[in-house]
Amino acid sequence: MCGMEIWINPACSKCRGALTLLDAEGAGYTVRRYLEDVPSQDEIRAVLGRLGLEPWDITRTQEAAAQELGLKDWPREESARDRWIAALAEHPKLIQRPIITADDGSAVVGRTEEAVREALSRSRQ
Repeated sequence: MCGMEIWINPACSKCRGALTLLDAEGAGYTVRRYLEDVPSQDEIRAVLGRLGLEPWDITRTQEAAAQELGLKDWPREESARDRWIAALAEHPKLIQRPIITADDGSAVVGRTEEAVREALSRSRQ
């Protein structure tokens, strides 16, 4: 079984582009439609660790839910980290996409062809 997983929103052109590239490269991966199969707070923490990012780094702040929550005014510091993670778990549309987890334990936000290729190279080592 392949350890590569991609979190997608099928309506997202960046997600569709990442899937097209993965398929063209013959990559094995699992698709997670994260709006339907919502990641838990622990899963979000794990992906953040793999990405080496903070929750505010993967938050889509222009979404309506972000504006309703007033996220742009939330502190971006360790003491607020759990609050951000809870918001992402409660409102998964706020999670930047696609997120690709590689076989080597790392992850990337695959919004560019270069990022998708990076995940591929990490999975083929």
